[in-house]
Amino acid sequence: MESGDGVAEIDRLERGLLLHEADIDIDDQDPVLYAASFEESEENFVNYQTAYWVLYSLLLVLAWGFGFFMLIYLPLRRYILRRDVRSRKLYVTPNAIVYKVRKPVAFPCFGFLEKEKYVLLPSVADVVIEQGYLQSLFGVYSVRIESVGVRRPASDDVKIQGVTNPLAFRKVVLSQLSNMRDEFFARQASAIEEVSTPRIGHSTVALMSPPTKSPGFDYFSQLGDTTILQKLEEVSSSVKRVQALIEEQNLQAPASAD
Repeated sequence: MESGDGVAEIDRLERGLLLHEADIDIDDQDPVLYAASFEESEENFVNYQTAYWVLYSLLLVLAWGFGFFMLIYLPLRRYILRRDVRSRKLYVTPNAIVYKVRKPVAFPCFGFLEKEKYVLLPSVADVVIEQGYLQSLFGVYSVRIESVGVRRPASDDVKIQGVTNPLAFRKVVLSQLSNMRDEFFARQASAIEEVSTPRIGHSTVALMSPPTKSPGFDYFSQLGDTTILQKLEEVSSSVKRVQALIEEQNLQAPASAD
């Protein structure tokens, strides 16, 4: 009877400890647009990891016998997985995707491993939802965040397993990316309008105002007019001489006829 009460007390303390460690405060200044959940898929995720561990252990049992130690370690493995999934925090801010986790190491007595990842939204190319054959049997999804730029191997992307509703997470990320791009293009368009409007007004005034003449231009124009007048006078004098010659020939023609 006392042993049963002791086990119940240990279970109650363990659950309280897990819940206490899972409360990681979001102390960032940016507001949270969407917070993903891992609670609903916790049991499926733990069962999926357990099945994967057992299959791998059986293969090692057949090979070298090392799988026996992995099977003995299985209860502790499940305990670590539960603490891992309950400590996960994944949320979207107006500028980044934030992922935080605090999980124990292989032997919890040696402490915890804390990890934080910040992925800036402008560097996100796509959010890929993946599900392998074994994952589909347990209803577990994986979310992989791809980065823009030079294509890197898939192992460098941020990959998170056990997200309860990956479609909603992907929709929020892509929607925020679309809003950021629209705002960027709108700012560019307004900047271009502000720069081009004074230039257009200046060019319109320049077209409407009469052209100004420099002193050198006036001098050359006057010089050209004088040259033209001289040429006209020379032509008129030549015409007069030709007319005079024609008249003399006409006067000489009747006299020679008589």
